[in-house]
Amino acid sequence: MQSKVLIADDHPLFRAAMRQALSELVGNAILEASSYEEARSCLEQHDDIDLVFLDIRMPGNEGLTGLGEIRSRFPDVLVVMVSAEDAPALISRAMDLGCSGFIPKSTPLPVILEAVQKVLDGDRWLPDDYDAAAGGVQDEQQQAFAEGLAQLTPHQFNVLKMLADGLLNKQIAYELDISESTVKQHVSAVLKKLQVNNRTQAGIIFRQMMDVGQP
Repeated sequence: MQSKVLIADDHPLFRAAMRQALSELVGNAILEASSYEEARSCLEQHDDIDLVFLDIRMPGNEGLTGLGEIRSRFPDVLVVMVSAEDAPALISRAMDLGCSGFIPKSTPLPVILEAVQKVLDGDRWLPDDYDAAAGGVQDEQQQAFAEGLAQLTPHQFNVLKMLADGLLNKQIAYELDISESTVKQHVSAVLKKLQVNNRTQAGIIFRQMMDVGQP
C-alpha cells in the first residue's frame, strides 16, 4: 500500500525539492502546506496521511508546539521535524515529544530518501553526526512532562497551550466555547497527567519544552 506524505514548509523551493525526491518512494501521493494552519487542515481532511514533514519555524508553528499538537490530535501520523537548525538539545526534545526523525535542511536528498524509508519502516532516524550526550540529560521532571503530554487528549492539549499563554479559566472557556466547570476539569486532568502542582508550573515547563530560541 502506497504511503501518503504531507510536506509542511513555507519555502516553495524546499517543498519542490522534497516533492521531487519523495516521488521516487511514494509517487504522486504528496500533499503540501505553507503554514501550520494549512497543515492541520490537511490532516483533518485526509485521514490517510502517513507521514508529515514539519518545518519548525513555518508560520503558525510555535517551536515544537505543532509537533505536540499533531501527536495529540493525530497519534497514528508519523512526524519528521525539518529544520535549518540542528542543535543536539533541540533534537533531543523533539524526539522526547514523539517525532520519528529530525532532518536538518542541509541533508543531501539521497540521505533524506534513506531517512524517509527508515521512518516508514517503523524506525527512527537521526543525523549521523547527532551527539546524544551533547543534547544534555533532561531532568526527571521534564522527562515525566514529555510522557504526560503524550497522554493528553486534544482538548486537554489546547487548554494547556492557553494556560501557557496566561489565559484565565473564563477566557479559555470563551475561546473553546465550553463552560468554566469543564475548563476546571480539563485543568485538573492536565496537572495530574503532567505530574505538576499548579497551572503556573505547567505553563512554564510547557514553554521551556516547546521553545526553540531565536533563529
